[in-house]
Amino acid sequence: MTDGERHNVAGTVGSAVLRPFSLAVEWLERVDPGVHRRIKGLRLVTAFAIASMLGLMGDITRGLPDSPTLAFLAGGFALWASVSEGRDTRAASSRDLLLLSVAGGVGAASYVLFTPLLMRIGGVGPELVLISGAFCVGYLRRFGLAGAGIGSQIYIGQLLAYSAPLQPYDLPTVGVATVIAAIATIVPRVLSGPAEHAPPLPMPLPAPAGGLRPELAMGLQAATGALLIVVLNAEIGLTESAWAITACTYVIAGSAAGTIDRVWRRIVGTAIGLPLGLAFLPLTATMPVVPWLAAAVAMVIYAMALPERYDIACGAYAFTLIVTLAATGEHSMAVLVSRGWETLLGGVLGLAAATLVFPLRSAAPPHS
Repeated sequence: MTDGERHNVAGTVGSAVLRPFSLAVEWLERVDPGVHRRIKGLRLVTAFAIASMLGLMGDITRGLPDSPTLAFLAGGFALWASVSEGRDTRAASSRDLLLLSVAGGVGAASYVLFTPLLMRIGGVGPELVLISGAFCVGYLRRFGLAGAGIGSQIYIGQLLAYSAPLQPYDLPTVGVATVIAAIATIVPRVLSGPAEHAPPLPMPLPAPAGGLRPELAMGLQAATGALLIVVLNAEIGLTESAWAITACTYVIAGSAAGTIDRVWRRIVGTAIGLPLGLAFLPLTATMPVVPWLAAAVAMVIYAMALPERYDIACGAYAFTLIVTLAATGEHSMAVLVSRGWETLLGGVLGLAAATLVFPLRSAAPPHS
C-alpha cells in the first residue's frame, strides 16, 4: 500500500470515527445556538456537585444525627432549584434560588412533621404527604414563574424526605441542607452572569373551569391522580409508587390536550432513556466514574431540552436516574425496570385526572 493510499484510509477511518461527534455538535447548535442552555446545564451540575461535596465535609456534618443524609438532601435541593430558576439578572436569579432552596427545605420539613400524624392511617401515611406537594405544583403557578418553581420545590423536598426517609430528629439536617443548597446554587449563577438567558415564558393558562381558577383546577387534578396512586399502592403494592406520583404530577398541563402531549412525550422519553441507562449498568462496577460523567452530560442535555423538547428531557432524566441509582448501590432489576411501567401508570392516571376533574380547555396550542 502506498503512502497516498494509507493517507486516504486513515482519513476515511478518522471521518467515520468523528462523524458521531459532528452530528452531536450540529444537534447542539440547532437546539442551543447561543450556548445559553448549555451553560445553565453546566451550572446545575456544578451546583449539585458543590452541595454534595459540602454535605460530606466532616466539619459541617459534625453533630448532625443523620449526617450521611445531608449530602443527599443538599444536592437534591440545589439541583432542582437550579432547574426551576429562570431569571435574566444575577440579582433576580439569586433571590429566586434562595427562595427555591428554602422551599425545598419547607417541603422536607412538612414531610417530617406530618408523616407521624398520618402514619395512624396505615402504611400509606408517608405517601399522603406527597399529595399536598402535588397540589402545590399545580396551584402555585398562580403566582408566576417563582410560584411555579416554589411549588415544584415543595414537592421535591417532600420526595427527597420520603426517599431518605427522614424522621423528626432530622430537622436540623434539613436546615443545614437548605443553607448549603442556597450557597451552592447562588455562587455558580453569579459566576455565569450574562451568559445565560431566561427560558421562554410559559403559555397563558385557559379560562376557568366550572368557576375555578385554572391553577386550582390543575392542583386538584394532580392531587386527585396522586391520591389514586396511593390507593392503588395500598391495594396491590407498587415497587416505587413515588415515581408514579411524580409522573402524574408533572404531566398535568394547562389543558387536557397539553396533558396528552406531555404524557406521550414523557412515556416516549422514558422508553428511550431507561434502556440506555440499563445498558450502562456493567460500567458501575468496572469503571464507576463513567456513569457519573454520563449522568452529568445527560443533565446538561436535560437543561437544554426542557423548555421545548419535553420528550428528550424525560429521556435524559430517566437515564440519569437509572445510572445514579446503580452507582449508589441499587442493583435490583425489578426496581430499576419499574421506572418504566410506573411512569406509564402515573402518566395515564394524570391524563385521566386532567380529563375528568375540572377539565381545562386550550387557550393556545399545547406547548411541549
